[in-house]
Amino acid sequence: MNFSLCFRSRLLALMFACVTMGAVVRAADLPALLQERVKSVVAVEFFTETELDRRPTVTNAFVADTNGTLVLPPGVIDGRVQPSQLKDFRVYLPGKPTTEFARAVYLGQDPLSGWHFVRVEEKLRAQLTPITAFAAAPTLAEPAMADDYWGIGLRRKDEDFMPYFLSGKISNVQSLPERTAVALLEVAAPGLPVFNKDGALAGIAIGGFGSTYVQFSRNERGSPLMLMNVEESRVFKLVGDVLPWMSRVPASTSGRPIAWLGAYGLQPMDPDVAAFLKLGNQSGCVVSEVLADSPAQAAGMKDRDIIVAIDGRPVPRFTPDQVAVSYIEREILKRKPGDKFPLTVLRGSDRVELVATLADQPKLQREAERKYFGKLGVTVREFVYGDGVLRRVKPADQRGVIVNFVKNNSPVGTAGLRPDDWILEVDGTEVKTYAEAVAKLTAIEADATRTDFVLLTSRNNATAVQRVKLK
Repeated sequence: MNFSLCFRSRLLALMFACVTMGAVVRAADLPALLQERVKSVVAVEFFTETELDRRPTVTNAFVADTNGTLVLPPGVIDGRVQPSQLKDFRVYLPGKPTTEFARAVYLGQDPLSGWHFVRVEEKLRAQLTPITAFAAAPTLAEPAMADDYWGIGLRRKDEDFMPYFLSGKISNVQSLPERTAVALLEVAAPGLPVFNKDGALAGIAIGGFGSTYVQFSRNERGSPLMLMNVEESRVFKLVGDVLPWMSRVPASTSGRPIAWLGAYGLQPMDPDVAAFLKLGNQSGCVVSEVLADSPAQAAGMKDRDIIVAIDGRPVPRFTPDQVAVSYIEREILKRKPGDKFPLTVLRGSDRVELVATLADQPKLQREAERKYFGKLGVTVREFVYGDGVLRRVKPADQRGVIVNFVKNNSPVGTAGLRPDDWILEVDGTEVKTYAEAVAKLTAIEADATRTDFVLLTSRNNATAVQRVKLK
């Protein structure tokens, strides 16, 4: 998508223009406000090391505290990437030459907000201002429709991440489940702060919201088209909901502890069903499956229970309905393993009170042990709890390893192996553990006389035997 026309009207020079800024803030105030608030944003570059290459990523970040803690948006790091693969974090000040940068270390991802935290080296901290310095006290009033809000965008690396001004009027405010404002025009780059006309922190811009258009042609009457601006955002979560997240710096790069209930496949209750059940102006979520050995199972939760209250408080009604799922998930993640989690569920026509004791989330895919076999062209990782959920395998029956990566034109790639295949046997021998699988594959790779070997794999619940030719 070409955003040149959009950007051309929003270059840095506009930050000091007076003609179009009168509705947002007095022209005399604008340069001073911007100069201070630019100190609360940076650009961050890092590299992800894979089996074959080293891939750069550039993103925006805001300053969370005086300790040099920076916050990156949720989607900038693939959830399957191990923290150990993230290398060489570099922090750039907006508008400064990109030859001048500071180093940073990755701290981990907060499971509630999804934010990634990094900490920049001390030499840069004196030049940064936490966005909390601009937070109003008491908490800022909620935006009203037609109010003006503004923020900052950053140009690309080859333009020294030059900052530029963005502004727009509020169109509406709704719960998603955090209170979220939508503006008519872009108000900030995703992951960067948004301010009101007085320069007070109003929220954090989020990505993922596009605009739907209808495209006409001679051959079609009209087809919907989604346009998404990945460099600017019209949507921001309000400061009152996100301010508590600033202090949720992970204790480890894995993001643990992570509270876990084990109610899988939550689905929002249809409004007509809620009306039929006489639930009033509230919502609920249907539990598709209660996972084995989970806190939900221990508490007595059943498949198809409908969660209608947490801590005695009814689940609010949201629009769209799917937001109710996020609401319940966030209520869990706000807590810690070991916390009591009271629930009210509908089971048929009965209301049942349950109290679950939350546990720590089972090992995640990004935490799984893995090993790359260069000669074979494959990376395998240990089978984790989530793999069993996807494949409907009980914990007691979990075994083997999962294919994490397949090199193109490698022996295993030519044999037809694909990522996410489940390896059950190697050369006719069952591999019950990750260690057994690694030992078998290591021996095969080290044997210069081997011409082939055989794998028994499972894909989409269908098993297959694959012969891998080494020569």
